[in-house]
Amino acid sequence: MELTHLSLDQLSVSKLNMRYGAKAPDISDLLPLVRARGIIVPLLVRPNGSEQTFEIVAGRRRYFAARALVTEGLPLGALPCAILDDGDDSDALEASLIENLARQDADEVSQWVSFVRLVKAGRSVEDIALTFGITEQQVKRILALGNLLPAIRSLYRKGEIDPATVRHLTLASRARQQEWLSLWRDPEGRAPVGSNLKHWLCGGQSIPTKVAIFPLDSYPGEIISDLFGEDRYFADSELFWEHQTRAVDALAATFRDQGWESVHVLPETSYFQRWEYVCADQTEGGGVYVTVSGSGEVEAHEGWKLRKAERENREKGSPAERPELSAPLRNYVDLHRHAVIRAELVKRPDLTLRLIVAHMMCGSGLWKVEADPLQTRKAEIAQSVAEAPASEQVRRALNDGCLLLREDNSGSVIGCGQYGGLAATFSALTVLSDDAVLQLATAAMAESLEAGNELIDVLGAHIALDLSGDWQPDDTFFDLLRNRAVVEAMVEEVAGAEAGRANAGTTLKLQKAIIRDCLAGRNGRQKVEDWVPRWLTFPQGSYVQPASAA
Repeated sequence: MELTHLSLDQLSVSKLNMRYGAKAPDISDLLPLVRARGIIVPLLVRPNGSEQTFEIVAGRRRYFAARALVTEGLPLGALPCAILDDGDDSDALEASLIENLARQDADEVSQWVSFVRLVKAGRSVEDIALTFGITEQQVKRILALGNLLPAIRSLYRKGEIDPATVRHLTLASRARQQEWLSLWRDPEGRAPVGSNLKHWLCGGQSIPTKVAIFPLDSYPGEIISDLFGEDRYFADSELFWEHQTRAVDALAATFRDQGWESVHVLPETSYFQRWEYVCADQTEGGGVYVTVSGSGEVEAHEGWKLRKAERENREKGSPAERPELSAPLRNYVDLHRHAVIRAELVKRPDLTLRLIVAHMMCGSGLWKVEADPLQTRKAEIAQSVAEAPASEQVRRALNDGCLLLREDNSGSVIGCGQYGGLAATFSALTVLSDDAVLQLATAAMAESLEAGNELIDVLGAHIALDLSGDWQPDDTFFDLLRNRAVVEAMVEEVAGAEAGRANAGTTLKLQKAIIRDCLAGRNGRQKVEDWVPRWLTFPQGSYVQPASAA
């Protein structure tokens, strides 16, 4: 990259500039500084087909500010510019996007435009994620906006519809999007938004596919999926219930084949109230009670029988007696009971804490918490992380968390307690101390913390973490070091500037050996204690360029 000065008449905005084609930028914040000090930060440019003219890849606002001051009669002279090395269009577009994201927040639609152009230029989702320091899932979320109607994207860009509504609209076909857009434009249309939009798209009842106990590949109906790739729903709730009911009958038959003589499928309006039962195995007359919630969730409670008093009360009732509550009345009662419980929860943080932990561990129709899979394509990286002292601390915390509920869940708190169900897990948490519940919450949060999220850097800086006591450079670390400029900087960092200059240009193998010798204090090198590469510090540093120049 060559630094030089170019006059305004040599410059024009490149079509590859991230903000090309948008309306004239707001430069009011730049003008006072430019008037006082001129253009300080170089523009990123590349040759425009000749050696005399150049197109601006990044720095459009600075360019417009300079033009405005020239119009005012304030000559600025030539502008500082960094001429990019020869490369393809995707390199220039990538440079523009990096600078714009770093200097001024870009809305998701602007990011989508640029990401799509990068994909068309040959960049993969993984490449884009690595370049901009975000997860592949975040890239896919941005790219998913391309499946929305342009008019909906425009509304989102202007802030007229919220992110939740946009996300639910990605569930819709283009025809349904157009139908929703017509309602939005109609003053009397009352277009559904937020969670109401999801129900509208799913015909009144949005049932997620994760509650199905039948194989989805055998389901003949339509399954709609948000284009962020996280949630899928049955478009036809009646067809879902047909298949779910058959699957419940098959589940009951399976339990009978296993030797359970008493298998009960409770009606939707009934609940498995654990206090009405006692534990009993097959020899003691125990049975299986299967519950099916109104949202489609199925739970099987094995090894229970009714308490004697409750059994006698039920035997006194008439089998032909009509249910005490009709379905609408049951709905009325359920919602009012729900309302008073919610009102009580805002006054009871002790119960709320236990409910949060129970939902983290078991999930529900409205909650989805997953353990981070710690994905990597290299077995040696997985082994290195697994053997790290920090990973061992987390494993102990997860095992201890499971033991608090007397369950063995293979070292995972997420999912621990699902056998008993959400209500049973909450009941178990009510007898634990606040400290024990916080211990479970901490373990569940550690297990579900997303790797690669910017929150990691914020947490580390807030805690002021120092990894020197928890991390040691291993063979995998040195094997992955292949950037000559980085390795040379590390040699200078641990062995000193003189050693760095003396070994510049030598083989990477030799330079890595010098780093190892310094860290071990061998071969005449002074031992360097508690060295941590800048990438593992909080906030994260770098070697090739300052951390602030992303």
